[in-house]
Amino acid sequence: MAPPATRTRQWLPYTAAVTAGLVVIAGAFVFVRQREAGTDCATILQVNSSTEKAALLVDLAERYNRSDRSIKDGGCAQVHVSALNSGKATEALASGWTHTGLPQPQVWLPTSSLWTGQLRLLDKAAGRELQTPDRYPSIANSPLVIAMPQPKAELVRKRGSLGWGEILGLSGRDGWADFGKPEWGRFTFGKDNPNLSTSGLAATIATYYAAVRRASDLTRSDLADPTVTQFVRRIEANVSHYSDDSVDLLRSLAEADLAGGAGSTDDMSAIVLQEELVDLYNTGALSPRQEGQERGRRPNVPLVAVHPKEGTFNLDHPFVVLPSADERQRAAAADFQKFLTENDQQASFARLGFRDHERRASAELLASVGAEPTGGLNYFEPPDPQVVSAMLDGWRTLRKKANILIALDTSGSMEAMVGTRTRFQVAAAAAGKGLALLNTEDRVGLWSFSSETQQRPKSPWREEVPLGGFDQKRINSKIAGLQVAGDTALYATVRAAHRELLDRYDPQRINAIVVLTDGKNEYSKDNDLARLLAEVALDPQRPVKVFCIALDRESDFATLDRIAKASSGKAFDATDPTKIDEAFVKLVSSF
Repeated sequence: MAPPATRTRQWLPYTAAVTAGLVVIAGAFVFVRQREAGTDCATILQVNSSTEKAALLVDLAERYNRSDRSIKDGGCAQVHVSALNSGKATEALASGWTHTGLPQPQVWLPTSSLWTGQLRLLDKAAGRELQTPDRYPSIANSPLVIAMPQPKAELVRKRGSLGWGEILGLSGRDGWADFGKPEWGRFTFGKDNPNLSTSGLAATIATYYAAVRRASDLTRSDLADPTVTQFVRRIEANVSHYSDDSVDLLRSLAEADLAGGAGSTDDMSAIVLQEELVDLYNTGALSPRQEGQERGRRPNVPLVAVHPKEGTFNLDHPFVVLPSADERQRAAAADFQKFLTENDQQASFARLGFRDHERRASAELLASVGAEPTGGLNYFEPPDPQVVSAMLDGWRTLRKKANILIALDTSGSMEAMVGTRTRFQVAAAAAGKGLALLNTEDRVGLWSFSSETQQRPKSPWREEVPLGGFDQKRINSKIAGLQVAGDTALYATVRAAHRELLDRYDPQRINAIVVLTDGKNEYSKDNDLARLLAEVALDPQRPVKVFCIALDRESDFATLDRIAKASSGKAFDATDPTKIDEAFVKLVSSF
């Protein structure tokens, strides 16, 4: 068995694309707020916040800096806030905070103590001083819930108190028939990939706790128990597909709801996420909105938070003072932490759907997401960091497997240079890295496409590797030998690939098409976008999803996005060449 340090390193590559909860601000940035002129505040406190609450922390820091508060032994402090998602911050703190472009923080505000545990594990493996040796106070909380459209949630609740397995492990295709609603079809649900998301990781931990029927002390021997792995595998089998960002999923659902059409999550009966996001969805914060509006319209069909009977996991938003803080900064940190837990600031957290620092929910929150069980919620304790690391290792074998057909653009424009390499070389290198993250039990095929060429005279696409057992070496070899020429037969290729996956459909797997292209449709023999959108529209009984990566600024990203959304897939914008590796990691993590 590999030592803990090895297991830890295995999941570090994922952290380059971590999305911890609600990513409302893209990338890394710094906010600096100054006190009013004439105020002498020599102590500077650098705070790094997870992205879902960073904008609020900026406002609260401004409020703090304008106040007349003083710190121990006199004087005052200025709080500067930067933002980085929790996984990236964990990795940065473990490597000396290099290459972030952000100030070294003295206070860290991640989404969950799960990240402080992982940083502690990384520090131990490196033999250095622990940066997060303790437990830390919360500034806000948000429990994990199973969010369901109101009619489905009400029907489930009529059955009384149900557990994780009884809800998420419903009998697949026959699930809703057992509730007297066969017209609702299969029961599937959405969750974030636990390697990329705090809520996804918390959902996986909650599933394991439900399997062992305990609320604490999860062990590595529990993870190896056949009854536990069978329980987890049964739940994972009902996943529609894994998301890199549940906020994008909710935005698509809100857009479809307000348009009155079929939702892009029609094949999902539920989504596992933090309660805060349910409130933001229901109050219109994730709905399309007009310029100048703070929120859009409330959805026609709200989501309801369902609480499994065994308990749930809480995202505790800890306030972590790091060893880099000197004595004055520690005094400032103590005062800022006290400030954040005062009533006015806690009310600001409540307006974003958070519970307070003592886990209490406001009446407005419960009215929005649904009442909690009589007697309140039961919470699972965070497992030992080594157990979490081992869980992530094992999850790759337990997650739902996939049928993936990759369609790679080989049109002439892929010869254009990106620095010292061609677009095709950049795409091929990124594809190789992304493929390395797939499971050996996935089934993967490869097509090339452009238009009819001398090498491909009869069809704009060609099967390079048949859909079958995943052979990464063979796929990489085929990609390396491809020649680029011709125009971009985008619509014809997506149409044919969709038919191929319907013919090869496997109800036990995620069935998906991955399209990599640097352009737009240039094929006069098939330029009917409306017909294509109708053909790839999601069939909840046999869902085939289309995922697209736009490789260059010349790509028609808007059209790729429409194609992906019609099928309940997703388009990834890699028009900036530096973002292509991250886009591939996020895409592959959907499977």
